[in-house]
Amino acid sequence: MNINRCLTTKFMNNRYQVPIKNNWNKKFNRYSKLQQLIIRSNLLGRDLKITNFGGGNTSSKINLKDPINKSNQNILYVKGSGGDLGSIKENGFASLYMEKLNNLKNVYRGFNFEDEMVTYYPMCTFNNNPRAASIDTPLHAYVPFPEVDHTHPDSIIALATMKNGRDIVNKVYENKLGWLNWQRPGFDLGLKMENLIKKNKDIIGIVLGHHGLFTWADTSELCYKNSIDIIRKAQIYLNNSIKKYSFGKPIYKTKQISEFESKLISIIRGKLSKENYKILHLDKSKVTLEFVNSLNMKKISNIGTSCPDHFLRTKRLPLVLPSLTNLMKNEKDLNKIIERYLNKYKDDYGKYYKRNKNKNSPNLRDPYPVIVLIPEYGMMSFAKNKSTARISSEFFCNAINVMKGAEGISKYTGLTEKEAFRIEYWELEEAKLKRMPPEKELAGKVALITGAAGGIGSATATKFLQEGCCVILTDIDKKALEKTKDNFQNKFGRDAVQSIVMDVTNEIEVKKAVDESINSFGGIDILVANAGFASAAPFENTSSKLWDKNMAVLSKGCFLISREVYAQMMKQNMGGSIIFISSKNSLSASKGASAYSVAKSSLLHLSRSIALEGAEYKIRSNIINPDAVIQNSRIWSSDWKKQRAAGNKISINKVEEFYKNRSLLKVSVLPEDIAEGIYFFASSKSKKSTGNIINIDGGNITSFTR
Repeated sequence: MNINRCLTTKFMNNRYQVPIKNNWNKKFNRYSKLQQLIIRSNLLGRDLKITNFGGGNTSSKINLKDPINKSNQNILYVKGSGGDLGSIKENGFASLYMEKLNNLKNVYRGFNFEDEMVTYYPMCTFNNNPRAASIDTPLHAYVPFPEVDHTHPDSIIALATMKNGRDIVNKVYENKLGWLNWQRPGFDLGLKMENLIKKNKDIIGIVLGHHGLFTWADTSELCYKNSIDIIRKAQIYLNNSIKKYSFGKPIYKTKQISEFESKLISIIRGKLSKENYKILHLDKSKVTLEFVNSLNMKKISNIGTSCPDHFLRTKRLPLVLPSLTNLMKNEKDLNKIIERYLNKYKDDYGKYYKRNKNKNSPNLRDPYPVIVLIPEYGMMSFAKNKSTARISSEFFCNAINVMKGAEGISKYTGLTEKEAFRIEYWELEEAKLKRMPPEKELAGKVALITGAAGGIGSATATKFLQEGCCVILTDIDKKALEKTKDNFQNKFGRDAVQSIVMDVTNEIEVKKAVDESINSFGGIDILVANAGFASAAPFENTSSKLWDKNMAVLSKGCFLISREVYAQMMKQNMGGSIIFISSKNSLSASKGASAYSVAKSSLLHLSRSIALEGAEYKIRSNIINPDAVIQNSRIWSSDWKKQRAAGNKISINKVEEFYKNRSLLKVSVLPEDIAEGIYFFASSKSKKSTGNIINIDGGNITSFTR
C-alpha cells in the first residue's frame, strides 16, 4: 500500500482536525544520529495533535565505542523518565547497552513480575548517564529497527478507542498497521511488540488499543515521515467520515457574564482548596464549548478517559456541573449546588479507590476533581501550579478530541475502571511522585502586587515566585510593567506571572484588575498594597492638589484595591493575607512631608479595621513600615531625593549614607529586606498574626511603636 495516497484525499470542512504537515528539512540529514533524534523529537512534541506535553517517547539505536574497553556497542538512546519531547535535549535521553537489554529477557520471570524489571534498567546504563530510563524503554529496545517513535495522536487514539477499532484500523490502513489490545506499558508489552513485528514483516507501525501509535524506520527522516503520514491519514479519514454532531446536538449556548464568572470561579476554587490550595486554568476553546454544550456530554464524560497519559493528568472522570447561570443572583443556592456536586464527586472517588485497591496500593490521593465541566461556560482545571493546571486542561482537550472522533464514527469506549485504577495508582508512578521535591511554602497561592514595577514590588514578586506563588503584577507605568513582567517570565516561566496595567485610584480599573486576576489564576490569596509616590513641601506651601494626590494614591488607592480583594476573599472562603506597605512616616512624621505622612498614617487604621472585620473570615491584615529604601527605587530616583537632600541640608550624593547612619544599626535598607518582611506576613509563619506592624528601617527610634 502507498500510504501517501491518502494525502490527496479531499476532506470535508476540516470537521475533525487540520491535517498535520511533514516539517523535516533535508539539511537535518547531515547531523549526527543523536542530533537527528533530538530534532525529530522536538518536531513531534511541539504539536499537541501529535502528542501531549510530557507524553510519548522516541529512540535511536546508535553504534558507539565503549568508554572502557573501546569496543563498538549498540546503544539505545530513549527519552528518559519525566522528559518532554517538545523541548528535550541530549540530557533528556537515557542511554543503555542493547546487549544488556537483550540479556534481560533471560531474567524475566513473566507477566506477574514485570514491574521488577525496572530495577534492572540502571544496570544497563551506558557511560554513567544519570537520566533514569522510563517504563517504556523495552517498547523501544525490542522493536527491531534503529529509529522508533511512540506518540499519542488524538486521531489515532480516536480509532484505538472505537468499539470496532481494530477493524477500522485494518480498513483505513489496508492491514499495514499492527494492532495490540490494551495492556499497561512495560516489559511484557515490549516482547509482544517484538513478536508481532517479526511475524508481520510488512507492517509499518502498531496501534496500541486505547493508547497510541508506534512507528519505526532505518533513518530519522523516514521514521518521522512514517509517523506524520500515518497520523495525517487518520485525520483525513475522520474529516471525511465523521458525523455533524459527534456529541449530539447542542442544547446550551455559551454565555459570558464577567461578574458571574468571577463569583463562580471564586466559589469553586475555594471549595476545591479546603485541603490544599489550587490554581485555576480556564478553557473556553471551540472544542471545549462544543462538548460542554452538547446533548450527550454527561453520558460520554462518565465513560472515562482512555489513554493512560490522560487520566494520570486529569483523573479518570471529570466533575460535570449543571447549568448554573439561572443562579447568577442567588449566591446562597449557587454555593449549595456546587457543594453538593463536589461532595458527591469526593465520595464517589473514595468508593472507586476502595473498590479497586489492593494491599500494595498507595494511599488515597486528593479526592477532588482536576477537571470541572460547566454547560454554557467551559472547562476549569485545577492543580498545585498554573503550568500543571494548564497542561491538565490540554490533556482533557485531547481527550475530547479522541471522544469526538470515536463517537463521530462508531462508539467511544474507555478503559475498565480496574485498569484505570491500576495506572492511576501504579506503584512505579507512586515512586516517581515520591522523588519530587518538597512543596514550597506558597505553592497553590496567588498574590496581587500593586506598584510591582518598582524596587519593593519587584523584590517581593521575586521572593513569592521563588516560593511557588503565582503573581499578578500591577502598575500604572505600562512600559516599566511590561519590562518587569518579561524579566520574570523569562526567569520563572510564562505560566506563573501575569501583569495588568492599573491605576489604583480608578475604581473601574481596580475592579477589572481583580476580575482578570480571578480569571487568570482562580482567585487572590495575598494582596501587597505597595503602589505609591512621595512628595515634600512645607506645610504652608502644601497645595490642595498635592494633598489630594497623596490621599488618592496612598490612602484611597489602598482602600479600593483592598476592598475588592477582601470581597473576593470572602467569596472563596479560604482566608487570606492583606499587607500594606506604609512608611516610617506613618508612625513618625517628617518635616516638610505633611501630606505624605498623613496619607501613610491612614493605612494604620485601614489595616486595623480590616483585621477586626476580617478575622471572622480568616482574612489577616498587617503593615510593613520601610524607611529610606533607596536602591532600585523609582520614588527615590524622582524629585523626592532632591527634596530630602535639601530638607536635611546635605548633597544629593550623600542621601543614602545619611539615612544609613541615621539608623541605629547603621545599615542600608534594601528592597529585598522589605520583601522578607512581606513574605513573613504572606506565609504560614505568621498565620496567627493580624493587625500588626513590622518596621524595617535599620532601627529608627522615632518610629518605635509604643
